[in-house]
Amino acid sequence: MRKLVRGEGPRCLSLYRHGLHRWSLESPTPPERAQIWEHLRAMQDTRCAYCEADISKHTNAHIEHFRQRDRYRQGTFEWSNLFGSCKRGESCGNFKDRCAPYDHTALIKPDEDNPDDYFIFVSDGTIAPRADLNARLLTRATETLRIFNLDAENGALREMRREAVRRYLDTAEALQQLCLENPDSDCQQFLEEEIQETAKLPFATAIRHTLSA
Repeated sequence: MRKLVRGEGPRCLSLYRHGLHRWSLESPTPPERAQIWEHLRAMQDTRCAYCEADISKHTNAHIEHFRQRDRYRQGTFEWSNLFGSCKRGESCGNFKDRCAPYDHTALIKPDEDNPDDYFIFVSDGTIAPRADLNARLLTRATETLRIFNLDAENGALREMRREAVRRYLDTAEALQQLCLENPDSDCQQFLEEEIQETAKLPFATAIRHTLSA
C-alpha cells in the first residue's frame, strides 16, 4: 500500500444517483467502466490500491468500493469511494467485503493517508506497523492489515513481495556499504535513482523500503 493522489473523477459517474440506479453489469456501462478505469489508472497506475500487485489486465482486477455498497449505499457512485483492486480472494477488496462489520474510519485510505506513516515493509515479505505509533495509529495500522489481509502468515502476498524484493537485496547491500565506506559519495543520488526506476513496479513500496533500510 502506498500514497495515492486522487484527481478529478470521470464525468460518467455524475449520470448516476443513489436511490435511482444500482451498480450492476449494465450500470455503469462497459464504455463508462473503461472511463472509470482510465481515471483509476491515472491515480494508481496498474497496481492494486491495497497490495500493489499487477492489475494491468481486466481479468485480474475490479472496481472496488472502499466503503461497501451494502453498508454505504450513498457512496455507490462516489468517485472518492472507488479504487482499482486485484481480484485475489484472500486479500484486498474481495476479502474486505466478506469481513464482519467494522469501523471504516479505522482503515488507512491511501488517497487520504500516507501508508509510509504507518508501515515498514520488510525484505522477507512481511509488513510491520511502525514502532513509533501511538495507540490510535497502531489500531489503524493493525486494522488495515487485518481487514485487507495484507500480511497473512501463509498468504500469497508475503511470498510475492519477498520475490519482488529479492533481486534488489544485493543492490541495497552495495548501497549501504558504499555509504559506510564513502560518506561523501553520491550514494543518496544512486539510491534515489534506483527508487525512481522501480517506482512503477508491482510491490514498489516493499522494494523502496528495502533499498532505503
